[in-house]
Amino acid sequence: MPELSPRRRLLVLAICCMSLLIVSLDNTVLNVALPSLQRDLHASTSGLQWTIDAYTLVLASLLMLAGSTADRIGRKRVFMAGLVVFSLGSLLCSLAPSLDLLVVFRMVQAVGGSMLNPVAMSIITNTFTDPRERARAIGVWGGVVGISMAAGPLVGGLLVESVGWRAIFWVNLPVGLAALLLTWRFVPESRADRARRPDPVGQLLVIALFGSLTYAIIATPHASLGAVAPFAVVAPAALLGLLWYEPRRAEPLIDLRFFRSAPFSGATVIAVSGFAALGGFLFLSTLYLQNVRGLDALHAGLWMLPMAAPTFLCAPLSGRLVGSRGPRLSLLIAGGAMTASGALFAVFQAETSDVTLFVGYVLFGIGFGFVNAPITNTAVSGMPRAQAGVAAAVASTSRQLGSTLGVAVVGAVLAAGVGASSYRDTFVPAARPGWWIITACGLAVLALGALTSGPWARRTAERTARRLESEEVREAAGLGA
Repeated sequence: MPELSPRRRLLVLAICCMSLLIVSLDNTVLNVALPSLQRDLHASTSGLQWTIDAYTLVLASLLMLAGSTADRIGRKRVFMAGLVVFSLGSLLCSLAPSLDLLVVFRMVQAVGGSMLNPVAMSIITNTFTDPRERARAIGVWGGVVGISMAAGPLVGGLLVESVGWRAIFWVNLPVGLAALLLTWRFVPESRADRARRPDPVGQLLVIALFGSLTYAIIATPHASLGAVAPFAVVAPAALLGLLWYEPRRAEPLIDLRFFRSAPFSGATVIAVSGFAALGGFLFLSTLYLQNVRGLDALHAGLWMLPMAAPTFLCAPLSGRLVGSRGPRLSLLIAGGAMTASGALFAVFQAETSDVTLFVGYVLFGIGFGFVNAPITNTAVSGMPRAQAGVAAAVASTSRQLGSTLGVAVVGAVLAAGVGASSYRDTFVPAARPGWWIITACGLAVLALGALTSGPWARRTAERTARRLESEEVREAAGLGA
C-alpha cells in the first residue's frame, strides 16, 4: 500500500469506521426491538436468542476466512463486496414475514458483515504503520462501538415506537451506500505479499464447532437429551479435529503459532469473556426493562444510556492509554468495573432499585469502554504485517464468539429459570445465575489482563514474532514447510 497523507489516512479511518458503525449499531438497535419482535412474530426466548446468535454465529464462523481472503485477493475488493451483501441482507430483514425467515436473512447480513470489520481493521493496520498512531486509530475505532451503543438504544427506541421494528434495518442502507461509494473513491487496494491459501477443511471444522456448541446451549432448556446429545458430541470432536489438523497444514485457517504469544492468547480469551458479558448484559437488560418494568422501547433505550455513554467516553481514553502505557491499565480497569457491575446485580439485585440499576449500568459501560482497544492492539501488535488480516480476524472472531456464547448461555439459564411462568413474576430470581456468569466473565478479564500484560508475557510475544518472521522468510525462500 502506498504511503498516504495524514488527511487521506484519517479519511480511510473514517470510512472503515462507517462499516463498524452499521455492524455494531445493528445489534444494539435489535436488542431494544426484541420485545416487539417477540409480540409480532410470537417468538419464544430461544427464538429471540436465535435472532441475535444466527448473526453473530455466522460472523464468528466466517471472519477468519474473510480476513485471509482479503489478504489474498485484495482488501478493498472484499470490503466493498461485504458492504453490498450486508446492505442487501438488511433490506431482506426489514421485509421478513416470519421469525424463521428473519433468522435466515440475519445470516445473509452476517455473511456481508464478516467481510467488513476484520478487513477494515486490516486496512487500518496497514494504513497506520506507526505504533502510536495505530493505537490512537484503534482507540477511535473502539469509540465507534461506544457511539453505536449510545445511539443504538435511542435510535432503536424511536424507530420501534414511531414506525415499527422493521425500520431498524433501514438505517443500514444509506450508511452502507455512502461507505461503498467512498471506499471505491478513496481507499487504496492492498494485499499481503504472501497470503495463505484457502483451508476448506479448517473452515468446515470451525463452522461445526461454533454451530453445534451454540445449538446445544440454546436447545438444552427445552429439548430432549436425545436431540441435544449429537451436537454436544460434535462440538468437542470438531475442536479436537482443529487442534490435530491445523498444525499439520502448511497454510492453516487458524495459525496456532500465534497462540505461543501470551498477550495474543490472553487477548483472545479476554475478547470472548468481555463480549460474552456484553451479550448477556444487553439480553437481560432489554427484556427486564420492557417485559418486567413495562417500559416502551424509547424509554428502555433512554435507560440504557448510563451504560452506553461511559463506553463512548472511555473507549478513546483507553486507546490513548494503550498507546502511551500499554494494555495493562486499561484491562485492569475494564475487568474491575465489569466484575463490580455483575456482582451488583448478582448479589444485591441491582435492577430492583433505580439507584443501583443506574450505578450497575455506569460500571458496566466503563468496563466495556476500556476493554476493546487493548484487545485489538494486542492482537495485531508484534504480528507480521503480511498476516494482519488473519490476526485481526482472530480477535474479531473471539468477540463474535463471545457475544454468541453470552446470549446463548445467559438466555438458556434465563429460559430454564422462567419456565412457563410470566417474566414479570420470575425474571429477577431467574436472571441471577446469568448475572453470576457475567461477573465471572469480568473476573476473567481482570485476571488475564494482569497475567498476560507483564514482562514475561511481553517476552513470549517477542519470541513469537521473531519466530514467525524467520519462518516466513524461510518459507518465502522455499526452505521451510
